[in-house]
Amino acid sequence: MKPSQFAKGFKARPDSTSSEKRTALDRLNAIDGIVDIQHAGQAAANGRSSAFVEDAGDIAAGPESEEYRAWRRANRYTAGQVIELLLKAIKPSPFNPRHFYLKTSIAELAVNLAKQGQQQAIHVIPDYENPGTFFVSDGGRRVRALKEANKDTVKAVVVDLPVGIESYKLGYDLNVQRDSQTVFDNAIVWRRFLDEKHFQSQRELADHLGLDESTIAVALSIAKLPETVMQEMVARPDRFGSNMAYQITRYHTARGSDATLRLINKITSDDLSTRQVADIVKGRASAQETPKTPGRQRYAQRLDIKLDGVTVGDLKSYGEDRLELRLRGLSREKRDELLHQIETMLQSGQINT
Repeated sequence: MKPSQFAKGFKARPDSTSSEKRTALDRLNAIDGIVDIQHAGQAAANGRSSAFVEDAGDIAAGPESEEYRAWRRANRYTAGQVIELLLKAIKPSPFNPRHFYLKTSIAELAVNLAKQGQQQAIHVIPDYENPGTFFVSDGGRRVRALKEANKDTVKAVVVDLPVGIESYKLGYDLNVQRDSQTVFDNAIVWRRFLDEKHFQSQRELADHLGLDESTIAVALSIAKLPETVMQEMVARPDRFGSNMAYQITRYHTARGSDATLRLINKITSDDLSTRQVADIVKGRASAQETPKTPGRQRYAQRLDIKLDGVTVGDLKSYGEDRLELRLRGLSREKRDELLHQIETMLQSGQINT
C-alpha cells in the first residue's frame, strides 16, 4: 500500500491479506461482544474519576498492533472497555465512508440523546501522532448529535483496526450491512480517492472494494452533480437509488440545476418511476406532464413512518383494498420486533384477513 493512501496521523501497517481483513472485522465483533462485560467491570470500579481504569488482566480481543498495545498499556485500558472521552478530542476520519449527514436527522437524534442519554458507544482509533485525540471509526452521527445537544463527553470503545483505505473499507462494509450507505456518499468519497491518487484507476478502486467497475463508473458520474442537488435526494434513499440518480445526472447535464431541482420535486410528489424519468430525460415526455406507465397505480394516501423521531419509510394506500408498507434502515432486532407485532395483530383478529 502506497504511503499516499494514508492521511496525516495514520501510520501504515503491512499489506493486509484477506484473512487479516477478516480478522479486523472479527476483532470489531469480538469487541462488541465483550462490551457488556466491561460495563460490569466499570460498575465494580466504584466511580473512579479517571477516564481509564486499570487494565484487568491485559485482555485483548485478538492479535494487536504494536502501537495499540503500547497505547493500551500506557493508559491502562482493557480492550472493549467503554470509557468517556471529551468530544473536543474526537475528530472525523478522512477515510469516513459517510459524507452526508442530514441536519434534520442529527437534530432528531440530539433530542433523543438529551432525553435518554447515549445508549451505544462509538468506536474510535487513537491518533498516535497526536496523543489524546481520536479518529471516529464508527459513530459519526452520534458525535454530531451529542455536540448538537451541547454534551461535553461521549462514551467510546477504543479499537485497534487497520487505518487508511482499509479502515474505509471496514466502515463501508458495516454501513452496507445497516443499509445506511448511499450512492451519494460513494460518489463524493470515491471521486476524492481518485483525485488524491489513493487509487490510480476506477478498476483499481473497484478491485479493492470488491465491486463491478460499472458500479464505480455510475457513482463517479453522479459525483458531477452539485452537492446542493444531491442534498435534495439524500433524504429519500428509497426514491433515489443509483439508477434514478444516474438519470438525474443526465438531466442536469442538459438542463442545469434549477430545472433538475424542479424534476426532483416532481419525482417525489408524483412518485415517478425510473422509467418515467428516463423518458423525460430522452425527451419522450415533458417534466411538466407525468408520463403514463401502463399498469402503474397511483397511491391515494401516503404516510411517513418514524421511529424515535427518524423517518424510516412510508405507508401507502391504493384504491379501497391495498396497503403497502416500506421500511428501511432498521436494525435486525427492530425489524423482527415489528414483524412479530404485525403477526400477532393478524393472528389475534385485530386485523381481519
